[in-house]
Amino acid sequence: MSSLLVLAGTGYAWTQLSRLDSGLATANVIAPSARVPAGPRLSVDQNILLVGLDSRTDAQGDPLPQSLLDQLHAGDASDGGDTTDTMMVVHVPAGGGSATAISIPRDSYVQLAGGYGKHKINSAYTYGKQAALNTLRAQGVSGAELEREADAAGARTTIETVEEFTGLAINHYAAINLAGFYALSNAVGGVPVCLKEPVHDTYSGADFPAGKQTLSGAQALAFVRQRHGLPSGDLDRIARQQAFLSGMAQVVLGGGTFTDPSRLSALVDAVRQSVVLDQGWDVLTFAEQLHNLSAGAITFATIPVQSLSLSTPDDGDAVKVDPGQVRDFIAALLGGTGPGTAGTSTTPTTAARQAADAAPAPAGTPAATVPPTSSTDLSGCVN
Repeated sequence: MSSLLVLAGTGYAWTQLSRLDSGLATANVIAPSARVPAGPRLSVDQNILLVGLDSRTDAQGDPLPQSLLDQLHAGDASDGGDTTDTMMVVHVPAGGGSATAISIPRDSYVQLAGGYGKHKINSAYTYGKQAALNTLRAQGVSGAELEREADAAGARTTIETVEEFTGLAINHYAAINLAGFYALSNAVGGVPVCLKEPVHDTYSGADFPAGKQTLSGAQALAFVRQRHGLPSGDLDRIARQQAFLSGMAQVVLGGGTFTDPSRLSALVDAVRQSVVLDQGWDVLTFAEQLHNLSAGAITFATIPVQSLSLSTPDDGDAVKVDPGQVRDFIAALLGGTGPGTAGTSTTPTTAARQAADAAPAPAGTPAATVPPTSSTDLSGCVN
């Protein structure tokens, strides 16, 4: 996903980027009033919801080939589902010179939009999609069109849920399927990561030594999908995802991607095949507005959590979160005075620590489940 946010350049690079204008899969999920204004500069703050879907279909709604699913340790078309296994809001302030990516644990127990009750946040997509499937089938819609329209309904429910939970107005949406990490990492020639310890996980197919290494294809997907056997489960998986996206940004911006015709062309092709954007997102204008963005200007953070083992009536164990605490954390992280605002008076890392330290754990909450800071240090290795 980082490649989509930073794919801006000149000359040949800009020519390749222009191919995205007519070849991307889109969905009608964002109101026109929330879109990026035209102009050479990003004149208003933007919040982009990035989701990774546990889906066995491509960006056009067609089933992924079984040969690819086998490589990805993803079972068959009947496995998985329509949950959002990765969820991240990227905040880009007016001017476009920096970005803050805020991860939301997929099992966060929240009130879902659309009247579906309180459930894990990753199920918002499923509830919205399944309701739409019933309606669309009754109208005679089928095949890839049925998948695309139902997916759009799931995306809208997810967007509304994230807006209500975080207090941030979502301006843009980008979704990537299981094959996306495979295709994007192959396109750029691999992504550098670093592990504290060797891992072997038969569920995801992750089998890596400790230390620095470059991953691509099925290995890249296994790296970001693994959660079994990690000390902090999904929180460690979030750190993996953030490290991967940071590495991707470094490769795209500083690894010669823009000057390598074959790699750049492959990257554009991978984005077109794997990513769904909100309808009306002018990626050419947006990329031009982000011309000052660099890999070092992307800061990653994770919302504060109160417990990793909240017992729920219907959803099993979930992640306990306090919406008020989360909104305060995000406001401080972005340097603003309230939800949805941003400024430049406080750096993201400092603000994240202040917000996390200022929010005490509720009585009875095990201290071990509440990290002292919710900002993510990507300077070293991850679990």
